[in-house]
Amino acid sequence: MSENLNPFAIAQAQLDEAAAILQLDPEMHAFLREPMREFHFTIPVKMDDGSTKIYKGFRVQYNDARGPAKGGLRFHWEETIDTVRALAAWMTWKTAVVDIPLGGAKGGIICDPRALSSTELERLSRGFMRNIARFVGITKDVPAPDVYTNPQIMAWMMDEYSVLSGHQEPGVITGKPLELGGSAGRGDATARGGIYTVREAASALGLNLQGKPAAIQGYGNAGTFAHQLAEELLGMKVIAVSDSRGGIVNTNGLLYEETMRFKRETGSVVGFPEAETISNEELLELPVEVLFPSALENVITARNADRIKAKIVAELANGPTTPNADHILHENGVYVLPDFLCNAGGVTVSYFEMVQNGYQYYWPEQMVHERLDQKMTTAFHAVHTLAQNKKVNNRVAGYLVAVDRVATAVRLRGWV
Repeated sequence: MSENLNPFAIAQAQLDEAAAILQLDPEMHAFLREPMREFHFTIPVKMDDGSTKIYKGFRVQYNDARGPAKGGLRFHWEETIDTVRALAAWMTWKTAVVDIPLGGAKGGIICDPRALSSTELERLSRGFMRNIARFVGITKDVPAPDVYTNPQIMAWMMDEYSVLSGHQEPGVITGKPLELGGSAGRGDATARGGIYTVREAASALGLNLQGKPAAIQGYGNAGTFAHQLAEELLGMKVIAVSDSRGGIVNTNGLLYEETMRFKRETGSVVGFPEAETISNEELLELPVEVLFPSALENVITARNADRIKAKIVAELANGPTTPNADHILHENGVYVLPDFLCNAGGVTVSYFEMVQNGYQYYWPEQMVHERLDQKMTTAFHAVHTLAQNKKVNNRVAGYLVAVDRVATAVRLRGWV
């Protein structure tokens, strides 16, 4: 029987498992299974050649019982509303599991940003903000960068909001350039938070990571910083990395500085000297201590889960493991750090950015790192301890922590 790989169906199935263990009331369960509100936009953009192209965009505010909605914006040619719904749901559980006072949201535009000029990208970004401006703000919903979006795009959106509202509100967007109210430590926050959870997991499992092999699938923002920090903070030897064009492997190790320099010069890791070519699928099955899935959804499924040899799977991507694969990995003794815990460093430092914007005082990078470490370590131990006590996998335990916190807020508000 084939798996249902619809990301929102997967998100709902994960919630259903936790709801059964928590014995949620049917009404609460039904309420938490669906987004509270969502928006669909058509965005006309004047192209450089004088023509006008129509783009479709989405914003899903899944749940804001614990605070203003928070979540990234993705520009991707294969974006779908169900992917955005799933990511908004996962963001709801993510903010809850690290215990920051925010809800969950996500947004996206169906486009290929690689094919757009800088001026076309700016017009598209401003067009999205013109559509969503009435529904966002520091007390409503705060977007951030995600796949194929960056600080420059956030700066354009923040400026457009300022133009429309007639006042400065830097906290309406996070992931901004430092010069416009961004936070120190935001660039590597997703990977750094994941590295902190890997460190804690290794300690809990009695593993020594010094000199041990790691593999990274996906060499974008999270994957490249994971390579750098796995070397610097964990002393690991990264033996394989991959991007959308393929991967490379060298059992003697791939140094971050050399690999990143080659990627910048050529646009891909493929062809890196003194390394063999490997597919993205083959990389997942390498015998490593830690595997970092850092690309897109549904890369570890029931089809390949039995062949995963890593001791720890640290999910820096959103939704890389399907529910069927989760159970297989758990039965095989693979320790999974679920996405909404492992990659929560990004939203945590985005929250820090909102706080700093609110009182116009900015923290040094070391303080950001220390506070992120504290948040991620506390969240890890809450999930790990519950998983051990309930004899469930870490994803279920993470859901138990997060869903209970969101459901409590919903009850206290009197919504259900």
